[in-house]
Amino acid sequence: MEIRQNFSLQPLNTFGLEATADNFTAIFSENELRTALRSGLRPVFILGGGSNILLTGNLRGLVIQNKIGGIEIIPKSKNKVWVEVGGGVVWHEFVLWAVENGFGGVENLSLIPGSVGAAPVQNIGAYGVELKDVFVKLSAIDLKTGKKQGFSKAECQFGYRNSFFKNAGKGRFCITSVTFELTTAGHKINTNYGDLQKTLAENGISNPQISDISRAVIQIRSSKLPDPAKIGNCGSFFKNPEISREEYDNLLEINEKAPHFPLPDGRVKVPAGWLIEQCGWKGKRVGNAGCYEKQALVLVNLGGATGEDVKKLAADIIQSVFEKFGVSLEAEVNIL
Repeated sequence: MEIRQNFSLQPLNTFGLEATADNFTAIFSENELRTALRSGLRPVFILGGGSNILLTGNLRGLVIQNKIGGIEIIPKSKNKVWVEVGGGVVWHEFVLWAVENGFGGVENLSLIPGSVGAAPVQNIGAYGVELKDVFVKLSAIDLKTGKKQGFSKAECQFGYRNSFFKNAGKGRFCITSVTFELTTAGHKINTNYGDLQKTLAENGISNPQISDISRAVIQIRSSKLPDPAKIGNCGSFFKNPEISREEYDNLLEINEKAPHFPLPDGRVKVPAGWLIEQCGWKGKRVGNAGCYEKQALVLVNLGGATGEDVKKLAADIIQSVFEKFGVSLEAEVNIL
């Protein structure tokens, strides 16, 4: 393990924004993490895949990139296995591994950028599935004490793109491994989302298997979202707002075609991309930042943008949507 000074983070964040870490190291084991913590450099920031952060300046203290690998299969029953995955494993690579091995449960989460260790923080989700649906437990290192701690599903306090690690536990832990419960047979195939059903139909698939779901999701995401290697972005920048039925009725008075998804608690989820598009932002460029032409939820670095440029664009979009619809958008990304 080597600690490097004045380290450029531009290649380690998918927005491709220039920022520097005063001190930087990559760790490949829990022992290396503890060694880094004993350096005394503070504050400590844990970096995963860099796909859910907006860097608005240089990072002080010590930036630690989690590169802890490994996948271990733990047989549990005839039709289920537990799989413990290192926090530094690339999320999509884990999903592809699961599909190739015939393990179901994460196929709808294909092509989501980032690392396994960062996935519980965000409670990532797509196409009717969230991480919490297959989550069993995780292990983490307390950044203050260096001690290992386990977290159950209840202790993670999962919510919509939310968890304990984005609230009371923010910045306190490095997630070193996550254990999932996956199916080996009798897979629950989730095709509830219209885009997924449409794509499967176009591909002539009427009885989809987990591999079909994964390929369809990859196809959809590739058609809607820009490749960070070509256009800097971090995927969906905003959460889909969850509003009361009364608020949705007010929204219908403004636009009777407002789409929505009913929630179990009686509230309504409204697509943030639709709200943003209705305000004229889709495809709009402001300096070197912009709103992606194929998906209004995605903010992009069109070349030479700064974190402050993107942050200002996001703030203007939030204000615009609130003024037109009375709905408050919330950033999904971690703004630093």
